[in-house]
Amino acid sequence: QDQFVESGGGLVQPGGSLRLSCEASGFILDYYAVGWFRQVPGKEREGVSCISSSDDGDISFYRDSVKGRFTIIKNKAHNTLYLQMNNLKPEDTAVYSCGAGPAYRDCIPAEFDYWGQGTQVTVPS
Repeated sequence: QDQFVESGGGLVQPGGSLRLSCEASGFILDYYAVGWFRQVPGKEREGVSCISSSDDGDISFYRDSVKGRFTIIKNKAHNTLYLQMNNLKPEDTAVYSCGAGPAYRDCIPAEFDYWGQGTQVTVPS
Protein backbone atom coordinates (compact mmCIF):
# COMPACT_ATOMS: atom_id res chain seq x y z
CA GLN A 1 0.00 0.00 0.00
CA ASP A 2 1.37 3.39 -0.98
CA GLN A 3 1.71 5.63 2.01
CA PHE A 4 3.69 8.24 3.88
CA VAL A 5 4.72 8.17 7.51
CA GLU A 6 5.37 11.62 8.92
CA SER A 7 7.22 12.68 12.02
CA GLY A 8 9.07 15.61 13.53
CA GLY A 9 6.40 18.07 14.57
CA GLY A 10 6.18 19.62 18.00
CA LEU A 11 6.24 22.78 20.09
CA VAL A 12 9.13 25.15 19.47
CA GLN A 13 9.82 28.71 20.60
CA PRO A 14 10.02 31.53 18.04
CA GLY A 15 13.37 31.50 16.33
CA GLY A 16 13.79 27.78 16.88
CA SER A 17 14.10 24.94 14.37
CA LEU A 18 12.33 21.72 13.52
CA ARG A 19 12.91 19.05 10.91
CA LEU A 20 9.89 17.25 9.53
CA SER A 21 10.28 13.81 7.97
CA CYS A 22 8.04 11.99 5.53
CA GLU A 23 9.05 8.43 4.73
CA ALA A 24 7.45 6.92 1.65
CA SER A 25 6.62 3.24 1.35
CA GLY A 26 5.23 1.34 -1.61
CA PHE A 27 6.50 3.81 -4.17
CA ILE A 28 9.72 5.56 -5.17
CA LEU A 29 9.71 9.15 -3.97
CA ASP A 30 12.06 10.34 -6.70
CA TYR A 31 9.57 9.36 -9.41
CA TYR A 32 7.03 11.89 -8.19
CA ALA A 33 6.63 15.55 -7.50
CA VAL A 34 6.54 15.85 -3.71
CA GLY A 35 5.88 18.67 -1.36
CA TRP A 36 4.97 19.98 2.05
CA PHE A 37 1.67 21.66 2.79
CA ARG A 38 0.13 23.18 5.88
CA GLN A 39 -3.31 23.93 7.17
CA VAL A 40 -4.74 25.87 10.08
CA PRO A 41 -8.33 25.53 11.30
CA GLY A 42 -10.76 27.46 9.15
CA LYS A 43 -8.35 27.92 6.27
CA GLU A 44 -7.53 25.92 3.19
CA ARG A 45 -4.43 23.80 2.93
CA GLU A 46 -1.58 25.77 1.34
CA GLY A 47 1.61 24.76 -0.38
CA VAL A 48 4.79 25.46 1.57
CA SER A 49 7.45 23.89 -0.62
CA CYS A 50 7.53 21.45 -3.53
CA ILE A 51 10.26 19.63 -5.40
CA SER A 52 10.44 17.46 -8.49
CA SER A 53 13.16 15.87 -10.58
CA SER A 54 14.05 16.91 -14.09
CA ASP A 55 16.82 16.24 -16.57
CA ASP A 56 18.52 19.40 -15.31
CA GLY A 57 18.25 18.47 -11.65
CA ASP A 58 15.69 19.03 -8.93
CA ILE A 59 13.26 21.91 -9.28
CA SER A 60 12.06 23.40 -6.01
CA PHE A 61 9.46 25.96 -5.02
CA TYR A 62 8.99 27.89 -1.76
CA ARG A 63 6.15 30.16 -0.79
CA ASP A 64 7.41 33.68 -0.16
CA SER A 65 6.85 33.63 3.58
CA VAL A 66 9.25 30.71 4.12
CA LYS A 67 12.00 31.56 1.63
CA GLY A 68 15.39 31.68 3.32
CA ARG A 69 14.03 29.87 6.41
CA PHE A 70 12.77 26.49 5.15
CA THR A 71 14.60 23.93 3.03
CA ILE A 72 13.03 20.94 1.31
CA ILE A 73 15.31 17.91 1.10
CA LYS A 74 14.72 14.71 -0.81
CA ASN A 75 16.82 11.80 0.44
CA LYS A 76 16.68 9.23 -2.32
CA ALA A 77 18.64 6.57 -0.43
CA HIS A 78 16.12 6.63 2.42
CA ASN A 79 13.09 7.34 0.21
CA THR A 80 12.30 10.17 2.61
CA LEU A 81 11.30 13.80 2.21
CA TYR A 82 12.38 16.35 4.81
CA LEU A 83 11.47 19.92 5.60
CA GLN A 84 14.12 21.77 7.57
CA MET A 85 12.45 24.73 9.24
CA ASN A 86 14.61 27.43 10.81
CA ASN A 87 13.78 30.73 12.47
CA LEU A 88 10.22 29.58 13.07
CA LYS A 89 7.53 32.18 13.64
CA PRO A 90 4.09 32.00 15.28
CA GLU A 91 2.48 32.28 11.84
CA ASP A 92 4.12 28.96 10.90
CA THR A 93 1.84 27.18 13.38
CA ALA A 94 -0.17 24.59 11.43
CA VAL A 95 -0.64 20.93 10.66
CA TYR A 96 2.00 20.04 8.10
CA SER A 97 1.44 17.24 5.57
CA CYS A 98 3.52 15.80 2.80
CA GLY A 99 2.05 15.01 -0.58
CA ALA A 100 3.02 13.30 -3.82
CA GLY A 101 1.70 13.63 -7.33
CA PRO A 102 2.72 13.12 -10.95
CA ALA A 103 3.96 16.69 -11.40
CA TYR A 104 3.51 20.16 -10.03
CA ARG A 105 3.33 23.60 -11.52
CA ASP A 106 1.96 25.79 -8.75
CA CYS A 107 2.59 23.67 -5.63
CA ILE A 108 -1.09 23.52 -4.74
CA PRO A 109 -2.97 20.63 -3.11
CA ALA A 110 -5.02 19.90 -6.25
CA GLU A 111 -1.83 18.76 -8.01
CA PHE A 112 -1.15 16.01 -5.45
CA ASP A 113 -2.75 12.59 -4.94
CA TYR A 114 -1.05 10.89 -1.97
CA TRP A 115 -0.97 12.44 1.49
CA GLY A 116 0.64 11.84 4.83
CA GLN A 117 -1.38 11.94 8.04
CA GLY A 118 -0.06 15.32 9.10
CA THR A 119 2.04 16.50 12.01
CA GLN A 120 1.36 19.49 14.25
CA VAL A 121 3.86 22.33 14.45
CA THR A 122 3.21 24.93 17.15
CA VAL A 123 5.16 28.15 17.58
CA PRO A 124 3.69 30.21 20.44
CA SER A 125 3.52 33.97 20.21
